[in-house]
Amino acid sequence: MTHVEDELISQPECWTRAASDAAGYAEVLPAAGERVAIVGCGTSYFMAQAAAALREDAGQGETDAFAASEFPYGRGYDRVVALTRSGTTTEVLDLLGRLKGRTRTTAITADPDTPVMAAADELAVLDFADERSVVQTRFATTALTLLRAHLGLHPDTAVPDARTALAEPLPEGLVECSQFAFLGRGWTVGLANEAGLKMREAALAWAEAYPAMEYRHGPISVATQGTATWMFGNAPEGLAEQVRGTGALWVAGALDPLAELVRAQRLAVAVAALRGLDPDSPRHLTRSVILAH
Repeated sequence: MTHVEDELISQPECWTRAASDAAGYAEVLPAAGERVAIVGCGTSYFMAQAAAALREDAGQGETDAFAASEFPYGRGYDRVVALTRSGTTTEVLDLLGRLKGRTRTTAITADPDTPVMAAADELAVLDFADERSVVQTRFATTALTLLRAHLGLHPDTAVPDARTALAEPLPEGLVECSQFAFLGRGWTVGLANEAGLKMREAALAWAEAYPAMEYRHGPISVATQGTATWMFGNAPEGLAEQVRGTGALWVAGALDPLAELVRAQRLAVAVAALRGLDPDSPRHLTRSVILAH
């Protein structure tokens, strides 16, 4: 079993613990009414997108998401939350350094022995969700679970749905597809983006992601036999039929959307295996991006 496989199957237990721990982190996570930015790189950026949409839709306050390298320093925020598994990513540390003494910062990280511990004002350490793999799975979803629980939005169905996502076979013909499009709406756009990234990282697959309503505005033109189009959450009316009309495989997201992401992680590993690739050794990638200054 690869590190990725070992880590992704542990997610139900990690989510259970994060949801239980959320109340203990209430003072370091955004309070209702704060103007907040959530930042990250790669997978963490896509989790930031999901968390920001959830928080703002819940009426908790204006919430933006940015890649750490693209943070708009001219804007004012009450708090910036940085998601960083390794605690060593250059762009995140640079951002926290520039905000020190100006804006309250919180880092959600997996490793308590890294520079982010001093760079951020406040911390939430999910060391039980740390990973050996380059490709992120459980830390990302556990960090998002912590934020969902903090918002009171962690449903009772999430953990059982994750177990279902791990136990049930993938849809017939899905692994053999050559093109993958992942779609979301609202907070699940970030999940769709992450599913596409998993396919590219682990399986070197042709994969894209879009807001579901945008899929009709051009991307559907490349859908054909051998394309899989996977919806995270409820699909816009008529989209499933339109996709099936192209000859593509339509995958409806019937589980909690975060559990659907677990299914997509499994797909990435399965496609990698079919192609003779090692998902623990993705091409051109390292566990943390550390840049020389």
